Amino acid sequence: MKFLRYSPLVLLLLACRTGIAQNTAIDVQHYRFAITLNDTNNIIQGDATIEFIAKKAANMVYFDLTGLNEVTGKGMKVLRVSENNRNLRYSQDSTHLNIYFSESFPVNVRKEVHIKYAGVPDDGLIISRNKFKHRTFFADNWPMRAHHWIPCNDYPSDKASVDFVITAPDHYQVVANGVLVEETNVAHHERLSHWRTTVQLPTKVMAIGVADFAVQRVATIRGVPIWTWVFTANRDSGFAQYTIAKEILPFYMNYIGPYPYRKLANVQSKTRFGGLENASNIFYSQNSVVLNNSDLTKNHTPTEALMAHEIAHQWFGDAVTETGWQHLWLSEGFATYMTDLYFENKYGEDSLRARMRRDRLAVLKFYKKRQTPVVDTSAMNDPMKLLNPNTYQKVSWVLHMLRRKLGDRVFQKGIRDYYTTYKGKNASTGDFRRIMEKASGWDLRPFFKQWLYSLGQPM
Repeated sequence: MKFLRYSPLVLLLLACRTGIAQNTAIDVQHYRFAITLNDTNNIIQGDATIEFIAKKAANMVYFDLTGLNEVTGKGMKVLRVSENNRNLRYSQDSTHLNIYFSESFPVNVRKEVHIKYAGVPDDGLIISRNKFKHRTFFADNWPMRAHHWIPCNDYPSDKASVDFVITAPDHYQVVANGVLVEETNVAHHERLSHWRTTVQLPTKVMAIGVADFAVQRVATIRGVPIWTWVFTANRDSGFAQYTIAKEILPFYMNYIGPYPYRKLANVQSKTRFGGLENASNIFYSQNSVVLNNSDLTKNHTPTEALMAHEIAHQWFGDAVTETGWQHLWLSEGFATYMTDLYFENKYGEDSLRARMRRDRLAVLKFYKKRQTPVVDTSAMNDPMKLLNPNTYQKVSWVLHMLRRKLGDRVFQKGIRDYYTTYKGKNASTGDFRRIMEKASGWDLRPFFKQWLYSLGQPM
C-alpha cells in the first residue's frame, strides 16, 4: 500500500496526526451510505444507515465524524438522527457524533440508526480536478480519514459490510467496493449508482471514485472479473498498462488462496499515495499511467511492482486486517514480500536477489536515522510514522529469513493457513506467529522477539 519503495514524499506526510481512538463500545455490522454529489459546489448530501451491536450497556453511542468548522466552512453538519423513524437526541463536537437513546440497551443488542447530514469534506473525500482539469471525487480514507465525510467507527479493528449509493451528474462513471447492483438515470441529468459488498471491510479501504472514466473489462480469472478504470485522456496507454493485472492475480490465487472479492478494479485516481489498496477497488496515483505506449517494454510495465504490491494487499491488509496499527507490518511487509515472490516467480531468482539487496540498503539507511522495532507501539496513534522501511523492507527480509528457516513448502503452508484462519477478521503479530508455529512445529518466539520486537537489522 501507499509507497511501495520508501519515498521522500513519505517524509512530508509524517507530520499528519489523527485524533481518532479505538471505540470498543460498538461493533458495526453494516453501513449504507447514500451520497449526493454535484458540479455546482463541493457540498455533499449524506444519508447514512448504520447497523451495530452494542458491546457495552449504555444509553449513548458515538461515531467518528468531523463537525462543521465555522472558520473554514468545511466539515459535516448533522441534520437529523433517527431510529425506526423516531427522532433521537444528538450532539456534535469537532470529531464525533454523539447519539442518545431514551433508555439503556443491553450488551449484544443489534441497533440501527439513520443519520442525515451535509457539508464540504475537509479530507477523506477529495473533490478536485485531475491533471486533465476534469472534476473528480475520490475517497482517500487511509489511515483514519473516513470520518471526514462519513459517520463511522474509523479504526481497522471494526470491520463491516458496506453499500454505497451514489447520485451524481450523469456524465460521470462511479466505482466503489463490491459489485454494481443498480445503475439508474434519475431526474435533473443525474445517475444513481449502487455498489454493494457483503464482505467485512475496515473503513480504511472503503472507497468511491467518481470521474469521467474510460472503463475496460480486461479478463476474467477463475470467475473474478478484472476491470481497468482510467481517465478518458489516458484511455489507450492506461488500458495497455493496467492489463498486467491479469498476470499478477493468478499468481497470488495459487500461492495464497482464493481471491476474497467478487471483482478487481484498478483505478487511476487522485490518491495522495502511490497506490491505495481499497478492497476490490484499488486506487493508483494519476501519474501511474505513462503518457505513451512506447514507454512500455515487452516484459515489464513501469507500475508492475506497484500493482503487484496493491493486489497482494487484497489478501493481507484488506481480507486479513491488523488488530491495531502497531501490527501494520502484517499488511505492508506482507505486500512487499509477496511482490518479491511474484517477481521471483516471473523473472527468476536474480530478480529476487536484486530486490532484496535494495530492501537491505533502505533498511540500513533508515536505521541510522531512527532505531525502533517493527512492532512499534510508540506510533500506535500516528500510523503515518509506520510508513517506513521498517514496516516494508525490513519485514520483507524477516519473511524471507523465515521462509529460509522453515523451507518453501512449510512457509507457504503457514501463509495459506494464516489467510484461511483470519480471512474477514483481524490478526495480530502473535496470531501470525502461532499459525507459523503450528505449520512448522517450531518454537518461533525467539525469532519473532529478535526480528520484530527488538532493535537490530539484517546485516
